[in-house]
Amino acid sequence: MFTGIVQGMGTLLEIIEKTDFRTHVVALPADMLPGLALGASVAHNGCCLTVTHIEEDRISFDLMQETLRVTNLGQLKVGDSVNLERAARFGDEIGGHAMSGHIMGISRLLEIQDSSHNRTLWFELPTDLSKYLFTKGYIGIDGISLTIGQVRADRFAVHLIPETLQRTNLGQIQQGDRVNIEIDPQTQAIVDTVERVMASK
Repeated sequence: MFTGIVQGMGTLLEIIEKTDFRTHVVALPADMLPGLALGASVAHNGCCLTVTHIEEDRISFDLMQETLRVTNLGQLKVGDSVNLERAARFGDEIGGHAMSGHIMGISRLLEIQDSSHNRTLWFELPTDLSKYLFTKGYIGIDGISLTIGQVRADRFAVHLIPETLQRTNLGQIQQGDRVNIEIDPQTQAIVDTVERVMASK
C-alpha cells in the first residue's frame, strides 16, 4: 500500500532492453535508501515496482511489457525524473489517501493555468473512469494524492501549491504530457456497490 505522498524524485540513469521486458536503473535519493532490500516495493509515478538489484544508489527495477503499455513509464527517457514512494508500513502517517500502486488509466494534460500562488492543471477525463471522478474526490496522479478541484464533461482539474510543484514531477509537466491515474479505491467500491444494488432492483 502507498499513501500518495511523494518521498522524492529519482533520475532514470539507464534503460536496459531485454526479451519481453525492460530494466530501469534509477538513482534514488539518499534518504530513501536505508533499509531498502531486494524485493521491496517502490512506486514510480504511482506504479508499484519491485527492487531487483541494488548498487549503492543505483537501484534496478524490471518492467513487463504490460506495465510499459498501460503506464507512462514506457515513455520515459534516460535523464527523466520519476516520483518515488516506498511502500507504507503499519504505523506510518497517512498524509494522502490509500493507494494500491495499480495504474487504472492514462490521462493527457490539456491546459496549465498559473496564478500568483498556485497552478491549476486540466487533464482529459478518461471515459472509462469518469463515474469515479467528482469535485472534492481523491485521485492519484503520477503517484501523488490530490483532490479534484472541478470536473467538466471532457476534463478535470487539480490545484497545486508551490510545495507540490517543487517536490514532484508535476512542476516540470508540459501540455500534452501523459500521467498515470489511479482512482480512489473507496470511491470505486462505493460506486460499484451502488450500481450493483440499483441493477438488482
